Amino acid sequence: MLLDRRTFFLSAAAAGLAGSAWPAFAALDPKLQSVLDAIAWDVLNDNPEGLSQLGLDTGEHALARSRLNDRSAADRAKVVASIPRYQHMLAAVKRSSLTGHDRLLYDSIAYLLNNASQGRRFRFGGIYPFGGGNPYVISQQDGSYQGIPEFLDSIHRIENKADAEAYLSRLAAFPVALDQESQQAKRDAAMGVIPPDFVLDTTLAQMKALRSTPAAQSRLVTSLAGRAKEKGLGSAWAARAEAVVAASVYPALDRQIATLAAHRAKATHDGGVWKLPQGEAYYRWLLQYSTSTNLSPDAIHQMGLEQGRELDSRMDAVLKSQGLTQGSVGDRLSALTRDPNQLFPNNDKGKEEAVAYVASKMNELRALLPQVSKMHMKADVTIKRVPPDIESGAALGYMNFASLDGSRPAIYYINLSNTANWPKYTIPSLSAHEGLPGHTWQGAYVAEHREDVPLLSSLVGFNAYTEGWALYSEQLVDELGFYKDDPFGQLGMYQALRFRASRLVTDTGLHSKRWSREKAVQYMQSTTGRSLAAVTSEVDRYCASPGQACGYKVGHTEIVRLRDKAKAALGARFDVRDFNDAVIQAGAVPLAVLSTAIDDYVAKARG
Repeated sequence: MLLDRRTFFLSAAAAGLAGSAWPAFAALDPKLQSVLDAIAWDVLNDNPEGLSQLGLDTGEHALARSRLNDRSAADRAKVVASIPRYQHMLAAVKRSSLTGHDRLLYDSIAYLLNNASQGRRFRFGGIYPFGGGNPYVISQQDGSYQGIPEFLDSIHRIENKADAEAYLSRLAAFPVALDQESQQAKRDAAMGVIPPDFVLDTTLAQMKALRSTPAAQSRLVTSLAGRAKEKGLGSAWAARAEAVVAASVYPALDRQIATLAAHRAKATHDGGVWKLPQGEAYYRWLLQYSTSTNLSPDAIHQMGLEQGRELDSRMDAVLKSQGLTQGSVGDRLSALTRDPNQLFPNNDKGKEEAVAYVASKMNELRALLPQVSKMHMKADVTIKRVPPDIESGAALGYMNFASLDGSRPAIYYINLSNTANWPKYTIPSLSAHEGLPGHTWQGAYVAEHREDVPLLSSLVGFNAYTEGWALYSEQLVDELGFYKDDPFGQLGMYQALRFRASRLVTDTGLHSKRWSREKAVQYMQSTTGRSLAAVTSEVDRYCASPGQACGYKVGHTEIVRLRDKAKAALGARFDVRDFNDAVIQAGAVPLAVLSTAIDDYVAKARG
């Protein structure tokens, strides 16, 4: 059962585990607990990669460590068939009998399953049992060709010979995954579902770069060999892994390259999903999932335009205070983005300096946490570059959450394919978003409060909640003085907010208003001042993941609205730390349910 990594792994930001291996949520209604656990294990038993990600591939689930997820058309059909079954199981619990957090949880799962049910009518791309999907099985950011090497390197643990053997078993299953996805891509292409030409160009370039690496030098081989050596497991593993890569993985990759090359010959330059079967309805479905609202594309487009104008005014004030007065806000930001004083050298040393700078900002952010929250969490995190073999198609920054057994910390990835994509003034806000108190803090609540939430919550996620909190975190640390001696850092925060507002306009422009890729890139660059390479990568991302980029600003806007509402209701009794903790403790919920959770917090605070 294939779960999108943003759906499955980002959801860990607000969830924990219960069931046979973990303590149950004590306050949960027993019948609701039983139903949710049954659904969760039904999903996990078909998701060996998910079990490894969560650190649950031990004991009775140890066999998962040698398996990969099924990516076949049959498994897609199985997912589709499971959705009404899960709805029936949930309906067996009387909502009227639930109160408090139980009702919030019930409503959240019901919302997701309803969205998933609506998606059953679309017969292409990926679909997930808890809502959402992606139109293209293989793209510059989706597909086992780029996901499995990173999974094996970062998630699959090597502690003993059994782990190394399990790695080889998964490596041997990699060609099967590639072929399954190639077959799905062919099936979708027969329905007219082919990625745009520029997406295929990047995808093929990444695949060919992976294929051109001699098998012995492939990360698939060196990762196993290096870690096995560190554990004193001998030196025979490299030759065994190399044989699998050369004899099985690379031929399957050749077949996938040939499949996509054939599709490239038929591809158009249109980036929007309006061109796909039922394209307008498909986009509205993805928007509903990504924003957890029923906002129309036009309403979201207009929100982005209005908020963009307000943010331009704030940035203009900061720029003028620093003596930058000539040209539009976008022009001045573009000039600052190119300023050599803001850039790390675009070489290995410069990229090491960039990672070190990120680490320094994370230390400063950690010092602010007592002002953010009353929860005392370790929130361990490792900072890493996006692996070079996937960086050309990967997001510019993202988070992989910690395993829930404590064996692996969160990983904050920064894409340094070109250091010009991340001038120094943009790093502080990025670190607040991906690190502290953003996604890392969300994930820490999961790992360090496992007893507080049920198993199923670890498998579901709400993009607008998760990304909305991370974007709110960028604003929050500004309010707490993070940028008081760093006006350009504050400008970077405003630019980041502006970037997300521009996403609302660009995503809806591409998929609803039929903008060209070139128009989308020009709009993004002119309004945000980001580098051409950065905004091109972003626009291409929106084409492969329609709607997802809209969740950030929609979610941020709602969290700020709810905070203002709580402030007005509580007056002198309002403590921002209590509000922040209420948002995190609500768990992964749709925005309407988050509103109910905050109402409950206000009622309790009033006494």
